[in-house]
Amino acid sequence: MNHTKGGLVIFTANSHPSSRELGKRIAERLGVELGKVQVYQEANRETRVQIQESVRGKDVFIIQTVSKDVNTTIMEMLIMVYACRTSCARSITGVFPYFPYSKQCKMRKRGSIVSKLIASMVCKAGLTHLITMDLHQKEIQGFFNIPVDNLRASPFLLQYIQEEIPDYRNAVIVAKSPASAKRAQSFAERLRLGIAVIHGEAQDAESDQVDGRHSPPTVKTTGAIHPSMEIPLLIPKEKPPITVVGDVGGRIAIIVDDIIDDVDSFVAAAETLKERGAYKIFVMATHGLLSSEAPRFIEESAIDEVVVTNTIPHELQKLQCPKIKTVDISMILSEAIRRIHNGESMSYLFRNIGVDD
Repeated sequence: MNHTKGGLVIFTANSHPSSRELGKRIAERLGVELGKVQVYQEANRETRVQIQESVRGKDVFIIQTVSKDVNTTIMEMLIMVYACRTSCARSITGVFPYFPYSKQCKMRKRGSIVSKLIASMVCKAGLTHLITMDLHQKEIQGFFNIPVDNLRASPFLLQYIQEEIPDYRNAVIVAKSPASAKRAQSFAERLRLGIAVIHGEAQDAESDQVDGRHSPPTVKTTGAIHPSMEIPLLIPKEKPPITVVGDVGGRIAIIVDDIIDDVDSFVAAAETLKERGAYKIFVMATHGLLSSEAPRFIEESAIDEVVVTNTIPHELQKLQCPKIKTVDISMILSEAIRRIHNGESMSYLFRNIGVDD
């Protein structure tokens, strides 16, 4: 049954077959057929997009999931958006469940804020609205000059915990670093559970140590500084030995985060929790990038189960590691598309969501 008004077209912009699965699920829920489009790579690796139906005066929704080749993914999206714009579509909404380069949203030494660049590119191509999910930093919304709906996957992950973990009342929500403590607190308060925080782990790429504020040299350069000015140097950070703040002995430990890609920190956290007496360890994350050897490391680790959503296709990783489970979030994406197309309020999808969620 069609749940939308007329004039709706849904395209999937990804040339990889496994990446089109989410688009099919969304179209099925909305009771429409996927739009006809060809997206492929030519012999010289250029991306070619051919839209095979009229989009004039229609609301176009382009669903793009991130494949292994993230740069090709971005080019596919840009070319398709521009193609719809030049074909006189009334509006063009991008559905990016996982926004690529979202981890590069801060200045790193003499680097750049790449997520701002990507935002500018998709806006310039002709995008009029963006639907995404659990941005790595919510401030990324400010990089766009178009409306952005940053949906949340936490209701689906919370439901999984309640329905699939029989003894979840004996669980504790764990933040693998102080940086993810707010997310852990949000889960703990909704499930009425305790919280634990692992502190003292090795520095990671998200720490302030590599922030752009440290780009000036720390050595004194007498020629560049006026003799009367003595700028005090910042005392370097020294992390203490790994400690777990909170009781995990005899409990189920549920580690929560937004992205699981390089699993080294998760594996190390699981080992620490096992040493402190946790008898079962789950990892819950919205985006399962699971790059490189991640499935093998998970399989050989103390982690009992990794639960991620299907914002990113990971069927191959699931074949390599049976510990990886998937939660379907096509329901909330299809409802967001329906409401935007029909001109309905989006506030229903953000019920009980606070600033820190």
